[in-house]
Amino acid sequence: MINKIGENAGLVWGALQNGAQGIKAIKKATKLKNEELYLALGWLAREGKLTFNETEADTIVALA
Repeated sequence: MINKIGENAGLVWGALQNGAQGIKAIKKATKLKNEELYLALGWLAREGKLTFNETEADTIVALA
C-alpha cells in the first residue's frame, strides 16, 4: 500500500509541475479516486512539498 501511495504522490507531483491547480483539476489530471488522491496529497504535504490555499469553490494546491 505504501508503494502505491508513493506512486500516486508522483502522479500528483507531475500534475503540479505546470503550476497550482484545484483538487478537482488534480483529480481529473491524475485519474485517481478520492481516497488515493487524498493519501497522495497527505504524503506530499507531510514532506513539506505542497502549499494549500482554500477558496470558496476549491482548494488550490501548489508545489512548495
